[in-house]
Amino acid sequence: MTVHTVGSRRVVRAACAAAQGIGLHVGMALAQAQALVPNLHVVDATPDEDEASLRELARWAINYSPVVSPDPPDGLWIDIAGAAHLFGSEEELLRDLISRLTRQGIGAKAAVADIPGAAWAVARYGAGGVVPTGRAVDAIATLSIRALRISAEKLSPLHRLGIERIGQLAAMPRAPLVRRFGRDVALRLDQALGHAFEPITPLIPKETATASRAFAEPIGRIEDLKSVVQHLAKDLCRQLERRGEGVRRLDLLVQRVDQKSACLRVGTAQANRDTAHLAKLFDERLQTIDPGFGIEEIILVAGKVEPLQDKQVQVRGLGEDDTGEADIGRLVDRLGVRIGMRKVYRLAPVQSLVPERMARKISALAPPTGSVWPETLPRPTRLLDPPESVVATALLPDHPPRFFVWRRVRHMVAKADGPERITPEWWNGDKGSSARDYYRVETEQGGRFWIFRDAPTAEGGRWWMHGLFS
Repeated sequence: MTVHTVGSRRVVRAACAAAQGIGLHVGMALAQAQALVPNLHVVDATPDEDEASLRELARWAINYSPVVSPDPPDGLWIDIAGAAHLFGSEEELLRDLISRLTRQGIGAKAAVADIPGAAWAVARYGAGGVVPTGRAVDAIATLSIRALRISAEKLSPLHRLGIERIGQLAAMPRAPLVRRFGRDVALRLDQALGHAFEPITPLIPKETATASRAFAEPIGRIEDLKSVVQHLAKDLCRQLERRGEGVRRLDLLVQRVDQKSACLRVGTAQANRDTAHLAKLFDERLQTIDPGFGIEEIILVAGKVEPLQDKQVQVRGLGEDDTGEADIGRLVDRLGVRIGMRKVYRLAPVQSLVPERMARKISALAPPTGSVWPETLPRPTRLLDPPESVVATALLPDHPPRFFVWRRVRHMVAKADGPERITPEWWNGDKGSSARDYYRVETEQGGRFWIFRDAPTAEGGRWWMHGLFS
């Protein structure tokens, strides 16, 4: 544990999980802690260094959301509303966050809830994870009252009265609670229950390019929001042009008159500072912002930038040797905003004969890999991964099926070609796998399929549907 000096006393500033498990806690006098644990390992706290490290960690966490704020001495606030979809879901965002921190040697625990105070409590005194929407109060009711961020001086009288859980404190009448324990205890309880608003002030590094507008009269119409975003994008692109940079990630922060905030995040496949294109990326998602009683300020932040130098525009179609490629960056950006950038990709060939290994996902704008698929190997336009089981009957062991049943539909085979035998790749760990005999079949209804048998019929081989031809 670490200690620091408060007045004339030495007080615990931070305690590990093992220390907390035996009753030691932040704010406890060092003499009392040493009386409980004689051989206690104590280190002097370095608050300035801790604060600097926490701010650096907050800067790193901006990769997950534009609204990140340090919560000294050992926490971070991250408002993931409007950004969780970029990772697939809230659960996947948490999983990615914790795994990356763990790989860097940082022990962390996180929780997501629709109330900041409830998320703080569940992360530190609960099981962590994602609290279902509307269930935050139930999630914290059984937690210790320490999860309310109450000072040690206020905790002692609560313990003496036998109040150990948040649910017990919440059940007390409000007037006696405030009169006996003070307004700060009631405020912390209201923040945890969602009855009092708790603002999160985002950390914006000084070197980050930003553009903002504050309004004398609050705005709320979608047309006004689009107009403001266009003007902010123009101001931001001017800054980036002077710096020779382009945007890769853009964050829009909206501050309402009731001090509640909302944020939107979009990304680009490559560095870009086209004003119209960047503003257009927000058009479809501006409708998700609830203006409440009005919006008083909007900030546009270039969260991630890359060098981008001006280059000559190529006039295509004027020469016989014109080999310029179409710029699909804008299309990739628009698709990324709609379905998530991680779902926008293209396939690159892989040197393998096993069908499910013949391709890998790469960035939609990645340069050509130089490898191609063999033209002599006909492959279906759609591959099922994993293959789906079918019931088939063949006249002879090495013949294609005469008919098969797939997804409860019976198909009579009119034509077939094969078999094409694909053997296991023992160098990739396929020692226990068997060879596959693939057949291209065409049914009487005109459907064309790619099916295989994973062993001879005499050895109990089964049939599988692996692909469909267009």
